[in-house]
Amino acid sequence: MQLIESILADAAAITTLRRDIHAHPELCFQEQRTSDLIADALTSWGIPVRRGLGGTGVVAILKNGNSERAVGLRADIDALPVTERNQFPHASKHPGKMHACGHDGHTAMLLAAAKHLARHRNYDGTVYLIFQPAEEGGGGAREMIKDGLFKLFPMEAVFGAHNWPGMSVGQFALKSGPCYASSNEFRIVVKGKGAHGAMPHLGVDPVPAACAMVQGFQTIISRNLRPIDTGVISVTMIHTGEATNVIPESCEIQGTVRTFTTDVLDMIERRMKAMAEATAEAFECGCEFAFSRNYPPTINHEAETDFARQVLSEVVGADNVLPFEPTMGAEDFSYYLQEKPGCYFMIGNGDGTHREGGHGLGPCMLHNPSYDFNDDLIPLGATAWVRIAEAWLNRAPPAALPAQG
Repeated sequence: MQLIESILADAAAITTLRRDIHAHPELCFQEQRTSDLIADALTSWGIPVRRGLGGTGVVAILKNGNSERAVGLRADIDALPVTERNQFPHASKHPGKMHACGHDGHTAMLLAAAKHLARHRNYDGTVYLIFQPAEEGGGGAREMIKDGLFKLFPMEAVFGAHNWPGMSVGQFALKSGPCYASSNEFRIVVKGKGAHGAMPHLGVDPVPAACAMVQGFQTIISRNLRPIDTGVISVTMIHTGEATNVIPESCEIQGTVRTFTTDVLDMIERRMKAMAEATAEAFECGCEFAFSRNYPPTINHEAETDFARQVLSEVVGADNVLPFEPTMGAEDFSYYLQEKPGCYFMIGNGDGTHREGGHGLGPCMLHNPSYDFNDDLIPLGATAWVRIAEAWLNRAPPAALPAQG
């Protein structure tokens, strides 16, 4: 493992900063303290910053030499609406808010890289460091783009990373093509006619209609979707009724749909709508159908993925750069990849044994109240960011690099 010495020397200080962020989590578009901390640290290292994109976003600008080439590196900064179960000193001080996905660690790794890049400018061009708000459902990437991210900071490519529990520290994983799914939500209101539970013939019961819909939706996956394609329909909420002896007037169904392609998503939405409306009509009910498309699939570009694989292999060895198995989770880095070539990769967070005394009893998994980021990743992730930036600006673009066998 080829870690950068100056980053190792700063690891303790950056760890303190990471734990400060962890102790003061802020939800999407509310990351004012976090944004201030990031901007203050960057400014103290002599790095110019631009604030306000996406509301609380921060972009650091690192220029060197005369080249017009530029590359972007991104970290997310928001927390989740989760009550932390850990009791160690840097646990969340705000009930109901927690860095349960490691965005505090992503921020720390990019800050450590920023400090090194500012002191050792071994590149010719510009490195843009993107500290993005509101990844957890707010679409902060989309909002930063709307506010002119790529117009104000033109870059050839953009790279991002996420910690991955269960994968060993010292390992990375990535793949070209779809690696995260699209995230979509549906809400269906089945409208009947209320009645006494002892006299169902006097009403129109929306509950059997809703149950038939839930069962029917799974046939879309098993009978309408090609077996070689991938899709998930999960009904996660059903709300109805106020008393055991009253047939309700309506029943609400909500859930999520995940796909890797727009064609599959189009088919699922079309079939769900037709099935919901026809089923409601068969039960003599009314139907309101709403479908929201949130995050698109995260699709890595082949040339940039090959480039990242080569650089990461130089840091940890080719045997420690693994193929990534796609997940049906979603990630708003997808918006960047719709605009610019790039790659989103994983960095191993270990098995949870890094947690200090006082951690919760749950597993150290993403979105779990017992999770904590592994601080051993800070020098490794920062080294990877520095090497990616240097390699991109000092070597030929990835399209000219030999393909990896």
